[in-house]
Amino acid sequence: MFKGSMVALITPMDDKGNICKKSLKKIINYHIRNKTNAIVSVGTTGESATLTQKEHTNVIMNTLEFVDEQIPVIAGTGSNATSESIILTKKLEKSGISGCLNVTPYYNRPTQQGLYLHFKAISESTYLPQILYNVPNRTGCNLLPETIAQLSKYKNIIGLKDASGDLSRIHKIKQLVGNDFLLISGDDTTALDFIQLGGIGVISVTANIAANYMTKMCKLALKGDFNKARQINKKLNTLHHLLFKETNPIPIKWAAKYIGLIESDTLRLPMTPLLQKNQHILKKIINSINL
Repeated sequence: MFKGSMVALITPMDDKGNICKKSLKKIINYHIRNKTNAIVSVGTTGESATLTQKEHTNVIMNTLEFVDEQIPVIAGTGSNATSESIILTKKLEKSGISGCLNVTPYYNRPTQQGLYLHFKAISESTYLPQILYNVPNRTGCNLLPETIAQLSKYKNIIGLKDASGDLSRIHKIKQLVGNDFLLISGDDTTALDFIQLGGIGVISVTANIAANYMTKMCKLALKGDFNKARQINKKLNTLHHLLFKETNPIPIKWAAKYIGLIESDTLRLPMTPLLQKNQHILKKIINSINL
């Protein structure tokens, strides 16, 4: 169910900062047409940090409605409070989501034992499949391979999204977990190499605006046709980097508006609009690859 190009979906807002259901439906239809393999709703790219819990739940439910069972939906349910993650996960149990993406607790910088007990508690509270999410440059903590191995023993902890960009981790993790444990890239710039080393796909920021390219690249890579996959990745490489020229999701929201997928690139404070100089750079690369 979870493999290939999976989009870390942006959360569209109107000019006043309210959730824009019209744009959400439009961008979801774009992913259905371009055969994106799964949608992650309200992860980091979906601005989970600035949505209220009610908005968070509503966006996931709207996503499920617009998807209409055509693509698996993975809900971002992570928090730096274990109890909050459990509450949100339990609330979504009968919603129709295919699984949860659980980020490592941010800001409070737990120990490895704290990380283990956090994810263990969430796992034991639900039957929903759980994907661990490691993104140390945003959370201030790093989920180590040994801790991942411990957690992989829980039946409903099915995989890991690793956005560390550290490809040396893959081999060590694979040695410690079972063959059915899913390894998913969370870093577009290294995603193709990640798949070649044994990953099953990517949860992608770039896919928000280049869904067709990302779907084709992942499909080719998973078939073992890395020469053709690299041709696509070479075309996207500059874009991968530019989409992190400023903090995600600032550039990707501007880009989605520029190509007409959403009506506004509004973000909530403390996130601010893309700088004018970076708009010009991003516009040039978008035009050069005909997005």
